[in-house]
Amino acid sequence: MAGNTSATGAATRLRALPELALVVALFAAYKLARVLIEGDVQAAFVNAWRIWDLERALRLPREVSVQQALLTHDSLLHLVNSYYAYVHFPATGALLGWVYLRRPEYYRWVRRTLAALTGTALVIHVLLPLAPPRMLAATGMVDTGRLVGPAVYGDPTTDTLSNQYAAMPSLHVGWALVVAVVLITVTRGRWRWAWALHPALTVVVVVVTGNHYWLDGLLAAALLGVVLFCCPQPDRQPYDPLGGPARPVDPVVSEEQPA
Repeated sequence: MAGNTSATGAATRLRALPELALVVALFAAYKLARVLIEGDVQAAFVNAWRIWDLERALRLPREVSVQQALLTHDSLLHLVNSYYAYVHFPATGALLGWVYLRRPEYYRWVRRTLAALTGTALVIHVLLPLAPPRMLAATGMVDTGRLVGPAVYGDPTTDTLSNQYAAMPSLHVGWALVVAVVLITVTRGRWRWAWALHPALTVVVVVVTGNHYWLDGLLAAALLGVVLFCCPQPDRQPYDPLGGPARPVDPVVSEEQPA
């Protein structure tokens, strides 16, 4: 029994290796694409003011009002910056790992959903360069990362590690929504709805830090809706994450003999 369990565990880890390599490759492609996008800076600022004016026409709350409510609370602002800097990628990676190990029948759905959402977002980043609100000094917005830390981005003129003119849609919000949707779908119990707090908090965080507009998050939510429509969740029949139906579990036969 112990030998079979050990062999099964080793086989699972072996099957996970190409999957892990694929996830790493997707992540690398995402980072590379953001670096290689050479957005038109002038167009990015023109688009930024158009988005700002559109939000006012739609009577959305001013991002600067939300940000200023926290500017006098350095500790809370530092916590908000930390959430923006340190939760985004680890939370998404943890979701993929947990689903692979604990809900493998859903894994390919989750992977495809993330890949489709990210790929679509990158296309929009190329077609619609957009300066984030923290760059619109005339609005009163500031870069809270530089103000109290931790800072995620450097000077946009010298920053070669990220494309800072790719504000729309917000993948911070999009990926947070994926985490919530998946965990609410694949878990049970009324407390699973608490996962919705993650994207809700992320929306507040990206606005307070000055990295995104309200419409960035709304577009991310709309794109995810389209992706989920095109990539519906699977039924609950077990599937191997790397393809094909899982081997059915042998029924447990009682060793007790009838009297």
